[in-house]
Amino acid sequence: MKPSKTSKSWMQEHVNDPWVQKAKVAGYRARAAFKLIEIDRKDRLIRPGMVVVDLGSAPGSWSQIAAPLVKPGGQAFALDILPMEPVPDVCFLQGDFREDSVLAEFEKMLAGRAVDLVLSDMAPNMSGNAVSDDGRMMYLAELALEFSRSHLRPGGNMLIKVFQGAGFMEFRAEMQKTFRSVVSRKPEASRDRSAEVYLLGLDRKA
Repeated sequence: MKPSKTSKSWMQEHVNDPWVQKAKVAGYRARAAFKLIEIDRKDRLIRPGMVVVDLGSAPGSWSQIAAPLVKPGGQAFALDILPMEPVPDVCFLQGDFREDSVLAEFEKMLAGRAVDLVLSDMAPNMSGNAVSDDGRMMYLAELALEFSRSHLRPGGNMLIKVFQGAGFMEFRAEMQKTFRSVVSRKPEASRDRSAEVYLLGLDRKA
């Protein structure tokens, strides 16, 4: 099939993206690594001894950042429905966390440890239809929030990617029911034209 003009344009932008080039030099699997680095430097989210869960982790760039930062004494876990090449010191589970069997397997991996931080950089495959894309993005966000409500310890934090579109304010209000503070972050590595923004839920309510 002949590539469309849109896909050619995206590929050209991707190849020429300075953040993509920086990621290759640094050995990161995706440019998204720099988004987490910037937010972590600002908010000091990841610390030694923490248990961190990376939802929708493939290809693994956020896990690459988190794993060394929780040492010594901590552990990084990653879940994705897609396969992911191993990341040093990361416990990866492939599966759909909406399924009870996958959650049960994950809880075995946790071995009774409380989760300190949930990370989610998940996004749907984009269709180009803003209404459809916003809806699917909010669905993923709601799944991640529900996961946090079930597994995050009181006082724990969650960082999640969302789109500033339909359902954004409603979802932020839902986060405010769970966390004592909710702030937004737009890291430099996010493309200017992108509607993505990161919501940071701080201090999960008991």
